[in-house]
Parts: sequence; structure tokens; C-alpha cells
Amino acid sequence: MMASNSFLADLVARSQLISGRDLAGLVFDAGRAMGLTATGVYVTDLQQTRLIALPQPVSAGEPALDIDSSLAGLAYRMERTHLTQDGMTAWIPMVDGVERLGVLKARGPDLSLADCEALAGVTALLLVSKSSYSDLLVETERRQTMTVQAELLWAFLPPRTIGTAQATSTAVLEPAYNAGGDAFDHSFTDDGLHLALLDAMGHDLASGGASAAGLAACRATRHSGGRLTDIVTEIDRILDEWFTDRLMTAIIADLDLTDGTLTWVNCAHPPPLLVRGGQVLHILQREPDLPLGWNFHSHTPPTTHRARLQPGDRILLYSDGVTEARSPEGDLFGEQRLADTVIRAMAAGEPAPEALRRLLQQLKRHQEHKMSDDATIVMAEWHPTP
Repeated sequence: MMASNSFLADLVARSQLISGRDLAGLVFDAGRAMGLTATGVYVTDLQQTRLIALPQPVSAGEPALDIDSSLAGLAYRMERTHLTQDGMTAWIPMVDGVERLGVLKARGPDLSLADCEALAGVTALLLVSKSSYSDLLVETERRQTMTVQAELLWAFLPPRTIGTAQATSTAVLEPAYNAGGDAFDHSFTDDGLHLALLDAMGHDLASGGASAAGLAACRATRHSGGRLTDIVTEIDRILDEWFTDRLMTAIIADLDLTDGTLTWVNCAHPPPLLVRGGQVLHILQREPDLPLGWNFHSHTPPTTHRARLQPGDRILLYSDGVTEARSPEGDLFGEQRLADTVIRAMAAGEPAPEALRRLLQQLKRHQEHKMSDDATIVMAEWHPTP
């Protein structure tokens, strides 16, 4: 089977005026034109435990697939195409840049994997373009009702994974449907990577509003040329004025992608961890400043810390809901277990997003799925090109 570029061009052209509900059917038509007998578009649920098929007119509802026990899930976890034993069906990961969206099922005789992967790539782009205004695509990834404060936070959060040839950043947040005070941000600047992890006191709508306002202040200040200390001062002022009963801890950082200089400010937050060569180093521990919300930093700017990274270094930012998570017997999850889980996953060759997904699963099992606090983790890796 040799796919013509015209099939994909036609898919893009026809996609302009369709809704998210029609996307899987449109991909099916494109697959038939390429010689496939069947296709399926599967997206991951919000907690990355199942792959759920988008509806298409040629089939009844397809069963959801478990990410940890299916061939489709293996393609998603490892971000590589996998074939069934008969060679008739391919499961191809759908990735937007480095953000995992789901998988494409392609079935037919004499599969051309290059053509199938091209179809998966175009489908991923269309998914992203439709998801911002399609309730169907949003609802497909949800398995339960979301609280108002969680809805507010997710509306402000960036994609879970971003990356370039120089660096990758990936993040997870739980409880996904009931998050209240935690929020993360990551974004590429001209020559750097910006990172932020905020933890507002409480677990209600005011907490979610405080974190959302903190993210907005962070971005507005950064986009107008402000430095890390300016960001901290602005968040501190807004909390003091509009969220008078809310304190917030935060780590806000910039990674220079040209030389690996990490610059950060720590306002009463757990210190970042450095993972280097399979070991956890605590060289980023510094005396933290006061939390945000008292407007103290308007008069006394926080301390800016610096450290030089080595190629391949990974930085872990996390909220106290991770390390202070307790088992029913009272055993803390702790820093060491956090770092060891990531190290083992990366040593096994798992992509960074998969390493954090597994870490979050272990954290939930540690608490027997009864989370008493938000748990957020951001992992950034500097991998400069030669």
C-alpha cells in the first residue's frame, strides 16, 4: 500500500468544517482511501489509565482498552508503533510534539507503517485543533464529574508534556477530578525553559482560584519581560489583595538552554531534587523564603538561587502532597521513594511522561487511592544537542 499525499491533504481540507464528533469517521474515510480496512481513534482518559475510542458511524461503541495490559497501551506507554502477531493491525501512538494524546488503530493487508504513522500524525494535529472547542473530546477523556475548582485549574494548565531538541518537561497532577490548590506551568522562552509549581492553602474553590490567579500573574509578568523576583512580587501582591485568607508556596524557575544554568526562587516550598546519572543529589537545597500571600516580598524581594546543570540532568519539582502522602500504616512516601521510582523507570528505558505516570500510580497505591492532598510533580530534563 502506497499512500498519496493527496489523501492526507484531503483529510486536512475536509476537517476544517467538521466537529469533534465527526473526526473519527473522517479518519476512517482517509484510511479507506489509503487501502486500510478499518481505523480507530483512541484518546487517553484524564488519569492515563484507559484508551477510549471516539465514535464513528461504521461501528458500535468500541470497548475501552487498559493502558497497562493491552497492545494499544504498550504503544501509548513506549511511544512506538506495535503490530499484532498476524501483522494485520498496527497500533500507532498519536503525539503532539512530545505530548501523548492516544493511539490510532490501523488494520489492513500489507500495512505500510510509514503511511499509518503519517495518518496518526495528522490525526493528532486535528485532535488538538478540535479539542479547544469540542465538548465531546473533553467528555471522552473524563470518567467522572469534575469539581468546579478542578475545572478552573485544568482550564489554566498547559499541556502535560512539552519538549524541543534541547529540553523536555512533563507534569502530572492528582486528584485529577478534585484538584484544589496545586498548579503547574512550563513554557519555552527564546533560549530557556520556564517552570513553576504553585501550592495554595486549602482544597476548595478559593484555593483553585488563588492558584489560577497565580498562574495568570506568572504569565502576565513573564510576557511583559519581568524576572523571577518580579513574578513572585506580583503573585504575592495579588494574593494579599484578592485572596486575603490564602497562603501559597511556590517554586518558580528558569533553565538557560544554552549553558544549563538553572535559576530559581523558592517560597516555603519543598526544594527541587536533581537526578544525575542514576543518583539523587541534594545540591539544590537552599534556605527557602517566606510563603506568598502576606505581601512581604514587595518590600523584601526573595533570594534568587543558581546552579549549573550537566547534560542529561533531570530536575524534579513536587508538592508536599507527594512526599507527605501516608499509607494506612502511617508510612510517608518520602523523597527517596519519589526519586528511586523515577530513576528505575528511566533506567528501564521508559519515556519521561511514562515514568511520571507510573510514579503517580505508585503514589496512589501507597495511599490505597485515598488521597488527602493534591500531588503534583514536574520533571524537566536538559538534553542539549551536540
